[in-house]
Amino acid sequence: MPGALENKVIVVIGGTSGIGLSAAKAFIAAGARVVALGRDQETSTEAEKVLAGNGLVITADATDPKAPVAAINVALGNFKRFDGLYHVAGGSGRKKGDGPLHEVSNDGWEYTVTLNLNSVFYSNRAAAQQFLRQNSGGSILNLSSVLAASPSAHFFATHAYSAAKAAIVGLSKASAAYYASTNIRFNVLAAGLVATPMSQRAQSDPAIMQFIASKQPLDGGRMAAPADLDAAAVYFMSDASRFVTGQVLAIDGGWELSDGQIPTERPRQPQAKQPNLIRTLAGIWNRLKS
Repeated sequence: MPGALENKVIVVIGGTSGIGLSAAKAFIAAGARVVALGRDQETSTEAEKVLAGNGLVITADATDPKAPVAAINVALGNFKRFDGLYHVAGGSGRKKGDGPLHEVSNDGWEYTVTLNLNSVFYSNRAAAQQFLRQNSGGSILNLSSVLAASPSAHFFATHAYSAAKAAIVGLSKASAAYYASTNIRFNVLAAGLVATPMSQRAQSDPAIMQFIASKQPLDGGRMAAPADLDAAAVYFMSDASRFVTGQVLAIDGGWELSDGQIPTERPRQPQAKQPNLIRTLAGIWNRLKS
């Protein structure tokens, strides 16, 4: 969509790899200038090369309340405006103690919720405060997950993660209602399983990949690519969505509509009872005697 974001300045939280970096490139292609925030120095360095000329990169932790404020200030200081925020940063807490409810550790819960929900609160609050100061309106887009509303008990039983992603939807809808009169819009993308560094566990598990082939059956049955989310992100950042707020758009290859249940083996057919030869002959003999 060339020109859809002409002259706009967008901050991408979690914009130096995966879904966020793909979106940042799409925003630039649509005419925007971008500030991408990432916490890993290596990916930040690579993102600087990719976005050079139309984007700036800052290295900071999205779970730090000061990080999104700094990113917005970089946008204002260098590009003299701020029009939209796309929050992508988040991740699995499985290695930190997330899992099924009865197994979730206190540390696992705190880590996962901090990474996936607190960071969204910090970035959305900072963006809303700036939009109110500007009296300009603006667009805030948050990345959630299909696991918020369409769980997968067998392969993706990380309940702190699902709870945090569901809370993103609640925060976004409540904020959308409250700020609608100021033209500050809040929307959500609910992503299916996407091929990113975060999903390496799934990508390396043949059973999960077989499951995904039927759970996300569109386009031959596959994981999403980061670019599959780009068009929607551009739309929500653009004026084309100026009359849209409080919406959740699933980009999931059909996840929410598909059962994805692949049997590991064919059901066994009940065996017919074999006749007992001795009993059969005895029955014939008794009938002949009578």
